[in-house]
This record gives sequence, C-alpha cells and structure tokens, in this order.
Amino acid sequence: MALQTSPQQPAPVRQIATLLAGYIDRLGAVWVEGQIAQLNRRQGMSTVFLTLRDPLGDMSVTVTCSRQVVDSADPPVVEGASVVVHGRPRFYANRGTLSLVVDEIRMVGLGELLARLERRRQLLAAEGLFARERKQRLPFLPRRIGLVTARGSAAERDVTENARRRWPAVAFATAYASMQGPNCCREVIEALHRLDRDTAVDVIVVARGGGSVEDLLPFSDEGMVRAVAGLGTPVVSAIGHEPDTPMLDLVADVRASTPTDAAKLVVPDVQEEVRRVEQLRDRSRHVVGTWLRHEHTQLAALRARPTLADPYRTLDDRVAEVGRLVDRSRRTLGHGLDRGQDDLGHARARVRALSPLETLRRGYAVLQDSDGHVVAGVGAAPVGSALSARVADGRLDVRVVSARSDGPESSASDPTPVAASEGSEGS
Repeated sequence: MALQTSPQQPAPVRQIATLLAGYIDRLGAVWVEGQIAQLNRRQGMSTVFLTLRDPLGDMSVTVTCSRQVVDSADPPVVEGASVVVHGRPRFYANRGTLSLVVDEIRMVGLGELLARLERRRQLLAAEGLFARERKQRLPFLPRRIGLVTARGSAAERDVTENARRRWPAVAFATAYASMQGPNCCREVIEALHRLDRDTAVDVIVVARGGGSVEDLLPFSDEGMVRAVAGLGTPVVSAIGHEPDTPMLDLVADVRASTPTDAAKLVVPDVQEEVRRVEQLRDRSRHVVGTWLRHEHTQLAALRARPTLADPYRTLDDRVAEVGRLVDRSRRTLGHGLDRGQDDLGHARARVRALSPLETLRRGYAVLQDSDGHVVAGVGAAPVGSALSARVADGRLDVRVVSARSDGPESSASDPTPVAASEGSEGS
C-alpha cells in the first residue's frame, strides 16, 4: 500500500529507506548481462567492487562480490569483458546506496558472443541498415577528412602519414575517442556526430588497429551501427585487419581492410593523378594535332581547286555564257518577229484577195434594184429603172437608158455597159 504522508505528517528517512530495502528485496535473485566498466580490488579486503554497464544504454549498476568469486572466473575477469552474473539487488539503508550482490560470474564465451553478434547482424540487416542502396559515394578529393581514432595511436599515424604522402595538401579534423573498453561506444558516437555537424568535413574515417574479438566488440554495438547509419557524411570503416569484420564494416559506406588502406581510399595519389593528367594532355595534343593536320590538308586541297585558285575565271566564263545566251535570245526573238511579220503580211494579202472589196477595186460594180436585190442579168433591169451601183469607194445612182443582151460567145475582155447613168444622185 502507498505510504500516506503530508507536509504536516512527513515520513522519516529511516522509514523510507526501510521501505525501499523491502521493495528491492522482493525482486529476488536475477541473472544480469553487462560489460565490466570498472574493477576495483582493494588491498586486504575480501570484497571486490565492480561497475556493470549496459552496452546499449548509458546505465550502470554497482556490483559487490567476494574475491573468491572473482578469482574463480575462467577466463579471468578484466575491465571491458562481457559477463553474465547471478545475484540479488540490495539496498543499504544506512548509506542509501543500491548494489547487486553477486555469487556467480560467468564470462561470455567467444562462441556465444559470435552467435549473439550474428543474431544482431541479421536483425539489423532485415531493417535495411546494410543495404547497398544506402551507401554514399566518397568524394574524389575531400576538403577535410574527419578522423575518429585513439590519441597517439598507430592507426592515426598510418592514416595521416599515408594520406599526406599521397596528397600533401590534405587536411584532417581529428576527434579522439577511446577505441576499446566500456567508454568506447559512447565516445565514438559523440565523435561521429561532432564531425558530421562540421560542414567542412567531406568524409569520416573510423580507424583502429587490430585486436581480439572482445576488443572489437564496441564496433558491433547496435547503438554505434544505428548512429553511423543516420549520418549524412560518408563513413569509411578501418577497424582491425583484413580478417576482422565488425558490424561497423557492414553499415559504413566503404570498408577498408586496414587504416593504411583507408588513406588510399579517401584521397587520390598526386603522382598518379599527375601522370594521368600528362597522359590526357598528350592524348589531347595528339588528337588536336591530327585534327589540325587533316583540316590543313582539306584546306590546301580546297585552295588548289581552279575555282578558288582563280575565282574570277569562273565568273568570266559565266558572264560570257550569259552574253552568248542574250545574243542568241535576241537573234531568235528577231527572227521570230520577222517571220511573224511576214506571215501577217501574207495572211493579210490572202484575206484581202478573198474580200469582195478587192474585186470592186479592180473596176467591177454591183448593181442593186430599188429593193436591194442584186441585178444579175439584163432581164432584171428594164429600161428606165433606177439602180444602185456599188463601187470600191461608194455608191452610184444610175438609170437604165438602154439594154442589150450579149451572147455566150461574148468575152469578159470586151465589156458592154448594160446601163448608163443619167446623172449622179449620191456618192
């Protein structure tokens, strides 16, 4: 039942401490897994004090056990080791402290560790943290390289010296962290976030030398794996040697077998790049030279053509040809006009020859009676009748004063007037 208290009736400290001790005693004996963050063997005391830390969370608990329990552990208990302990939590009311009193310590064996790591790897892989699609490409020439490593370590020298040997102007932003032990995971994650916030850092290298499986356990920590997966800056993992494969290698964008290999991956070799530039320059010169020679040959061939050697010659030929065509056209047109004029004259003469008016111009006349009928014979014009004679340039009014008929033998060359005019009445 909850303790009833008020400002007027507060509970004394001893009562609260006693209640806490009673509540904690009810938990009973438990098995606890953790990592030994601190081991304190005090001289002349039979009790050993340990700090057991949760590797996935920033939590720890104090552990007390007898020296005999610690000494009987196989392999020996050391700081950073993963263990499983059996004990009872106890609250010391007089000091107000909580401790886990342990009566058995079991070191987590290598086979069990590897099995747990494999299960963890499968779970993280199922989430897609190791997918190839998440990998980022490394920049060709980073402005600044972020380096996470231990202070003064051989891995730091390998990365910096090899990188500067390949590209002397390379710049580093180093964030030091513990690369093994209970604080390794937390410090490495903090260093990664610090470098990721630096906008001048284009790539981050996490470097550590070789070690045992237990030494490399922090780099398979789930918290570190998720931290690397959430970074916006490409990460190169250079942990241990070629056979070492912590889960950091799987989540990193690029895996380097050694710190030296990481230096080769993040920066290009200046000598190699210079040779490549020289090769490209030689190829460019060769290509441009070949192209220029080809174009020069083509230009010379064009200039050697008669058209370009003497351009006015072609124009003169064309001018002469145009002149000849103009003269020919004029002659052809003149001949055509002359023939047309001649044809027109001939046609006019033929038409005039067929015209009755031409007959009248030769001296003939057409006689018509008063009704306008043509007088074709002597019998159609009795004496005294008035007739109209049509001549070439007008009409004559005539009257028949006499009439006689000519025989068939009469010739047209001896004409006899068939009518005589009494006088002119019209023109």
